[in-house]
Amino acid sequence: MLTEQQAQAEAAPRFTHKQVLEILAGLMLAMLTSMIATSVVGTALPTIVGTLGGQDQLAWVASATLLTMTASTPLWGKLSDLYGRKFMFQVSLVVFTVSSIAAGFSQDMGQLIAARAVQGIGAGGLAALPQIILGDVVEPRERGRYSGYMGAVFGVSTVAGPLLGGFIVDNMSWRWTFWICVPLALVAFVVIQKVLKLPLVRHDTKVDWWGATFITGGTTALMLLLSLGGKEFDWNSPWSYGLGALSLVMFGLAVVAERRAADPILPPRLFRNHTFVLTSVASLLVGAAMFGALMFLPQYLQIVKGMSPTGSGLMTLPMVLGLLVSSILVGRFVSQTGRWKIFPVAGMLLVALGLFLLSRLHVDSSLVVVGLDIAVLGIGLGASMQILILAAQNAVTRADLASTTSGVAFFRSLGGAVGVAAFGAILSNRLSAELISLAKAAHLPLTGGATPSLGSPDAIRHLPAPVLEVVLEAFTRAIHMVFLVGVPIAVLAAVATLMLKEIPLRSSQTTPATPADPTAPPVPAE
Repeated sequence: MLTEQQAQAEAAPRFTHKQVLEILAGLMLAMLTSMIATSVVGTALPTIVGTLGGQDQLAWVASATLLTMTASTPLWGKLSDLYGRKFMFQVSLVVFTVSSIAAGFSQDMGQLIAARAVQGIGAGGLAALPQIILGDVVEPRERGRYSGYMGAVFGVSTVAGPLLGGFIVDNMSWRWTFWICVPLALVAFVVIQKVLKLPLVRHDTKVDWWGATFITGGTTALMLLLSLGGKEFDWNSPWSYGLGALSLVMFGLAVVAERRAADPILPPRLFRNHTFVLTSVASLLVGAAMFGALMFLPQYLQIVKGMSPTGSGLMTLPMVLGLLVSSILVGRFVSQTGRWKIFPVAGMLLVALGLFLLSRLHVDSSLVVVGLDIAVLGIGLGASMQILILAAQNAVTRADLASTTSGVAFFRSLGGAVGVAAFGAILSNRLSAELISLAKAAHLPLTGGATPSLGSPDAIRHLPAPVLEVVLEAFTRAIHMVFLVGVPIAVLAAVATLMLKEIPLRSSQTTPATPADPTAPPVPAE
């Protein structure tokens, strides 16, 4: 028997195709705003450091956003249950926009890092809430055709961000990298305010503050360890052990708090749901493989192939096109048939194949070959990312929709942080070993001690020919190992999705839905 809260949650209006497209436009604009604003900054970082100083704080500019985004993602889902989807979505959009404006006005690195941290909080909401809202307005069977477009937004922002950043740095002030997306955010706010009309469901519950504190604390400690380990402090150091121990203690306390909470942020019953557990594991592994590849591929293109940041951004177009086409086609097929399991399994195997092909690249590899390899990677990502969230949503009631969606998004972000940290450590260690080995074999003197530093891509291209040859070969061998390690991770994700029980997507809600009839009497809405 459903509780009153669950019964209220199961009741949701039906929307016409036109209404869904209007809502989807607003959601996609907000996602595009968040993703572009996050990726556009990378290209401008050298210029920002040159203006504000603080080279030693550079790692924090990127880490602050990733940390707060990952830590806040689970909270946004539960807050939307308590205070309404539309309201919390608009709050996250306002937080993101205001902090972006503040970042653009920063006068020193401390102000910039603080603004970026707040920006990450807003980004956490924009990462989870669009999928939750889509789950509210579209039944599972039809959700695939729309979620494919959301997956395409990720691909577009992957290319648009670095390209836009390069254009702004070359032609405008770096501050516009933070301000450029403000108009998009304002349009998204207005569109959602106008077209999204959901019943306002009020729950007689309290915020799970203990759970929020321990989940956020554990995630923050873990993210600090992953983001700063090997940079600000050694992996084998008191800081590493202390942060690792703190994260374990906080997560342990979170388990206790969630078991006792009347309305937990991540309900323990979700972890007894076979589908939620496996999709979360698969999403964590997808995040590790995906972000690891996306982080280090531009380094290969810029250092080994001598491409500019703009050129390396353009080289990701084959991946974007593959992701765009596969996510849309897979979404449409899933909506037509209700069957979905084959796609994340095949998609992750394609990701594994793409990573393996990238691990075979050499110093003189053709750019056509590089493009084909990353196109395979993009097709695999497009076929799997959105379907995993859809499968998890399909396996729970509407009462758990928000917690499930934000939980899966949380594990994907966490996987990305793990992947970047692990792959970065592998690249650094392997590169040092290869540089020392190849330099000795070529009878070249070493500078920089036991861990030689490469310098910027431009500085590398001006090295003497014998040294340049050693550096390029060493980096290529190091990047081989990075991509090769990603292969078993992607295969494990495929195994996790293979273990999923395929529950056919429902073509209607669990309980009869109420049509969104414009002639009907108005209902309380957000």
